[in-house]
Amino acid sequence: MNVLVINCGSSSLKYQLINADSEEVLAKGLCERIGIDGGMHTYQPKGSDKIKTDIDMPSHTEAVQIVLDALTDPEKGVIKSLSEIDAVGHRIVHGGEKFSKSVVIDDDVLAAIEECNDLAPLHNPANLIGVNSCKKLMPNVPMVAVFDTAFHQTMPPKAFLYGIPYGYYKKYKVRRYGFHGTSHEYVANRTAQFLGKDIKDMKIIVCHLGNGASISAVKGGKCVDTSMGLTPLEGLIMGTRSGDIDPAILEFIAGKEDLSFKEMLTVLNKKSGVLGLSDGVSSDFRDLSEAAKSGNEQAATALETYAYHVAKYIGSYVAAMNGVDAITFTAGVGENNISAREEICSYLTYLGTELDPKKNEVRGEEAIISKDGSKVPLLVIPTDEEMSIAKQTVALVC
Repeated sequence: MNVLVINCGSSSLKYQLINADSEEVLAKGLCERIGIDGGMHTYQPKGSDKIKTDIDMPSHTEAVQIVLDALTDPEKGVIKSLSEIDAVGHRIVHGGEKFSKSVVIDDDVLAAIEECNDLAPLHNPANLIGVNSCKKLMPNVPMVAVFDTAFHQTMPPKAFLYGIPYGYYKKYKVRRYGFHGTSHEYVANRTAQFLGKDIKDMKIIVCHLGNGASISAVKGGKCVDTSMGLTPLEGLIMGTRSGDIDPAILEFIAGKEDLSFKEMLTVLNKKSGVLGLSDGVSSDFRDLSEAAKSGNEQAATALETYAYHVAKYIGSYVAAMNGVDAITFTAGVGENNISAREEICSYLTYLGTELDPKKNEVRGEEAIISKDGSKVPLLVIPTDEEMSIAKQTVALVC
């Protein structure tokens, strides 16, 4: 069964065509600068190099059409006709409290997603554009919505409520939602499989560490807490996002710098994190590592601060679950940054675990990186959100 996985942004569209039976990625690609001059389509069939084409895409409908044309191209396509696409799985960022699992898309679902737009104004409208564009061009193909927030809907009130007047939750649903849910669910399940254990008997901490980063506490296969909140700004220090701060900082800096509230949110979302901590060196951890090795003290401090905050969250989730059976690193930094994992794990020896320097010399591969005999195994498990979306799609339409 072939599933087209769509991840639609405001001016971009990422996609993969996946054979869910064999778990083969038949083709993948990216449409950039949709609705903007200088559009580009990058397309990569299985076993071939990337093909880049400069092409204007006035709307997402044109972008979807370009994707479909590439997939069915007589020379470079991977399928003969659109009839070979059995379903489409759409990544939807925010499902609010309306969706605790993936669902087949119909008019009622679209309306419910639209009602969540104020919770994710930069993402949900773009996701909906992608859905509607696909529906227009493939009206008879079943489509499924897979939500970033769904996996975290098992959190109890003590984990998702904020210490603010309860009326704001009742009226506006202001609460912790969490994100990267598809990744956290996939990696937690894969961790249990890799260790040969039943996830229902495990307490797992998943560290999704990339430019955007979050940690989740997974107990018995269900999320009981996660670091991102109402928005993806809360939690860990990230590439350009501040993570947790004293809210009064906004008023203090805004007053000193004569900034509006909107401008302050731009600072916290796009100019903070390790980019801000490093005094503008970079939001890329590879650049920061090189700068730190070259003697840049601020870059080194940014990396140390990042690792410290990750370790603090891990510790808090050990307490939340009253124990832990595995700690897993995933996403760009978690899978590939050897020194970051080393720094984070240096705080975890109290758990009876110890990083093995040789085993830790791994990038992008499934591996146990703790020393033999460690009470709590440390793992690297590459995430595969697209494959997870494909599998959830198949489960609903078959």
